[in-house]
Amino acid sequence: MKHALTASLAFAVLSIAPAAAQTSTPSFIRTHADIIAITHVTVIDGAGAAPRADQTVLIDHGRIAAIGRHVRIPAHAEQIEGRGKTLIPGMVGMHEHLFAPAPIAGPLIGQEQFITAPLLYLASGVTTARTTGSMDPYGDLGIKREIDAGRAVGPDLDLTTPYLDGSPPSIPQLYPLRDAEDARETIRFWHARGFTSVKAYANITPDELHAAIDEAHRLGMKITGHLCSVGYEQAIAFGIDNLEHGPFVSPDGDLDPQRVNGTCQSPTGVGQGAISRDIVPNVAWDDPQLTHLIQVMVAHHVPLTSTLSVIEGGSRLDLNRNPRLRTLLAPAAWENINRAREAERARDGLIQMRLQKEMQFERAFAAAGGILMVGCDPTGDAHTIAGLGDQRNVELLVQAGFTIPQVIRFATLNGAAFEGRASEIGSIEIGKRADLVLLNGDLIHDVNVIERPEIVFKNGVGYDSEAIYASISGQVGLH
Repeated sequence: MKHALTASLAFAVLSIAPAAAQTSTPSFIRTHADIIAITHVTVIDGAGAAPRADQTVLIDHGRIAAIGRHVRIPAHAEQIEGRGKTLIPGMVGMHEHLFAPAPIAGPLIGQEQFITAPLLYLASGVTTARTTGSMDPYGDLGIKREIDAGRAVGPDLDLTTPYLDGSPPSIPQLYPLRDAEDARETIRFWHARGFTSVKAYANITPDELHAAIDEAHRLGMKITGHLCSVGYEQAIAFGIDNLEHGPFVSPDGDLDPQRVNGTCQSPTGVGQGAISRDIVPNVAWDDPQLTHLIQVMVAHHVPLTSTLSVIEGGSRLDLNRNPRLRTLLAPAAWENINRAREAERARDGLIQMRLQKEMQFERAFAAAGGILMVGCDPTGDAHTIAGLGDQRNVELLVQAGFTIPQVIRFATLNGAAFEGRASEIGSIEIGKRADLVLLNGDLIHDVNVIERPEIVFKNGVGYDSEAIYASISGQVGLH
């Protein structure tokens, strides 16, 4: 009860603060000096360059003003000792949500995380996030409004419309589109209310998807897809901008020769789960059809959003590996995750095979020149939560065989470029906005240091990660 009152009170205070007041929660701010020098730090710049040791990064009024070993530090600058620490750009999460699965048995019910999700993202180093599907659109608009006005703390948000799904919808909360014109009308409605991206989902029909892509582009929006009923190559031919998860997770239905065309139905059952069960054991990661898909994605500049943390599960998932998870989760949420994990035991072989094949596919995609972006998708069995899931993605991509500078680029600059913001954020370069994460340790020699953010800078204001985590202890999964 004490923690719930603390977070609720913090939000209440922010909600009545005048817009012109300090733009952040004072109790979370570690530094907001006009000029800040982070000294003797190792820099991983997000552009893919080799790490640079013993650097000084100078922040001047929210912008990166200098980087190097011999930077002149103004006498009145606030200095932060970075010896033994690592500085990376703020992460640009490209598959995030402001809801989480309700901690109850039964079908997925998305429950808005109005307080905890924005705080978790920022504390964990995510300074920009695309929501990639809404369950509570007016709640999402409200969260963004409060953050933009400085009355709440969180990342910059690119809000994605409610899922565009066909009939019947994959999740009970979703609205089932009636036809192609309904897809157009739906996008127009949410665009007029402030949404900036579009998400197509598993049961959308080809006609609905084609119309949605056309309407989104007409309005200057980008559209991504978690597909099943429409094959990846057909979606690319329609002009889709991005694909989510990968062909073994968001199943590329074209890989199942027995799938009913234009639907998410397989001889072994209805829905993407059934198609995944057919594809995962029967299609090799280097199958000629997938090799061709990679060529098509690269030729059409269609990025893939990697979401490895949400598909990690079964026997390899250690819920106690990061003790912060249990500390943050509400007891009911923790119990629900453990129940779900027990239910996974019968599918353990399929779960491990899916993760390994998806890792191999992503390596091949990147090696061929494909653009990987990263997001955590805090849904599934709910063990993946906002922010912490983004950190875990970094670790899993390194396990998949990528170098740390590569992975940091996937998680930062690639997403910024897709968002059209690479001139402002996504890498540590002079003139860019100071969206940065100071990690307590040497990330190059220990990837788990990604879980130890000390200060997260957003627009030059430094937030204390531990203070934010402490403020929502025991509440995640409830609100």
